[in-house]
Amino acid sequence: MLHIAGRPSVNEAGDALVSEPDGALVVDDAGRIAYSGPFSEVPPDLAAATVVDRRGCLLLPGFVDAHIHFPQVYTTDAHGGGTLLSWLDRCVFPAEARFADAGFAREAAREFCAARIAAGTTAAMVFGSAFPVAQDALFEETARTGLRMVSGRGVQTRGPASASPLITSEGDAERSCRAEIARWHCADDPGRPDRAMLQVALVPRFALSVTPETLGWMGELHRQHHASGVYFHTHLSENDAPGVGEIDSVLRDFGTSSYLDTYDGRFGPGGEVAGESLLGRRSILAHAVHCSDSELDRVAAARASIAHCPTSQLFLGSGTMPWKRMAARGITVALGSDVGAGDEWLVSRVANDCFKVHMSASADRVVPLEPAALLFSATLAGARALDMEDAFGNLDAGKDADFLVVDPSAWPPLSRSIDAASGPAALAFAVMMALREPAIAEVFVRGRRVSVS
Repeated sequence: MLHIAGRPSVNEAGDALVSEPDGALVVDDAGRIAYSGPFSEVPPDLAAATVVDRRGCLLLPGFVDAHIHFPQVYTTDAHGGGTLLSWLDRCVFPAEARFADAGFAREAAREFCAARIAAGTTAAMVFGSAFPVAQDALFEETARTGLRMVSGRGVQTRGPASASPLITSEGDAERSCRAEIARWHCADDPGRPDRAMLQVALVPRFALSVTPETLGWMGELHRQHHASGVYFHTHLSENDAPGVGEIDSVLRDFGTSSYLDTYDGRFGPGGEVAGESLLGRRSILAHAVHCSDSELDRVAAARASIAHCPTSQLFLGSGTMPWKRMAARGITVALGSDVGAGDEWLVSRVANDCFKVHMSASADRVVPLEPAALLFSATLAGARALDMEDAFGNLDAGKDADFLVVDPSAWPPLSRSIDAASGPAALAFAVMMALREPAIAEVFVRGRRVSVS
């Protein structure tokens, strides 16, 4: 067994790293972990449980993907060239328009969930489609397979001509968001946002895809549903191409002094407060590559989280998220694949890129991330960002049994790396660097094996 126990910060993850060479998980009838520890110390009252022998394998917590796009399931190999905005215009908007077709959306939902299972992603914050028919297909397939998900309709009320099929009126956008919350938020466990496996987020694509009016009604809707645990999810400060990039365009369009103003209720001229803030404990902001110190202070004060997407940031040339500045403020940083700008579904592969990009940063920003920090960011940090740390994220007794069975023999490079590892930290690093999908033999959520069948 290999996991980050307890509730550490990322800087404390090394002290919380558990590596149990002859480990046992005892899972009760409710799908919770009744015991986690050495096999030789299973309590007598649990010793009569059926033993499923997986010696030679690893037990890991399920991976948590803090930022992934459902309607980009088929765009991981789309060459857009240039900046983020040109990639959206040339590749993403046309691809996402296809999800208006119900049959196409159902097939995409099946492939999306199958890819998640293959990659061992048991929980995810999923950036949804603009089309309610596609969102329904996604929630239905996620429920059928038994995965965890937070998702919300990708709201666009303005944009370029290439995005026209995705754009709706303010009234239609608000009605669709309300309907999605009513139908799907905590649908599997009504009134229990601390337990439900299906939950809803309010998801504007980014500031350039919405208007001040959109941000106004969305902030009010977020306030109305705050007690029920509705999330907020969007992009922030991803690409800074001078003059023509995302950040400059936001500042110019809204007349604000910072990008974050638009999500913090300060979307009036000059950054005036014009509505409710969308920032809070259940807010996850993707990227945040180019945030100012004052923006990061506000993220920290709101207890919002950052979805760090190094794989897609490499693909789009967006830069490297400032890890040191985030960690110094205690901001939760979880990993996101960002499929489809990200071309890796496997969150440990994202951790691989995470290590490399922070080792390759400029001298004043280099961070040699510890193996335990990478494992933490791929698992427990994601559960924390989703405000579900009490339910999953590690293999502690009392939590839901969300875990992976990894068979190193199915991927010889992983087996060789593990054989060469000396000590828990080296083992964690070997797994984060060398794991690939063929080695993920079984995936469990709440003690139930999930599959595409």
